[in-house]
Amino acid sequence: MKNIDPRHYDVIVAPVVTEKATVASEHNKVVFRVASKATKPQIKEAVEKLFDVKVKRVNTLVRKGKTKVFRGNFGSQSDVKRAVVTLEEGHRIDVTTGL
Repeated sequence: MKNIDPRHYDVIVAPVVTEKATVASEHNKVVFRVASKATKPQIKEAVEKLFDVKVKRVNTLVRKGKTKVFRGNFGSQSDVKRAVVTLEEGHRIDVTTGL
């Protein structure tokens, strides 16, 4: 682990392990939950430094939180920003095994 800035750990929150993310992993794509203020260049740099891979492209999306009603009380889940990271050929990240 060389030249890893502690801020990289603040950018990448957690990997997303869903059925859709698993299918995307077959096409050299990995899905991460990221900080809401993180930019695409910050995400690219963090993934390259933390996992020692080459990133081809980063796409981001914000999934809006759902509104819930429980015993007459309204509440809402928080919004979640996700990043779909496309890796260069020959590079892989296996999120099921961890860091």
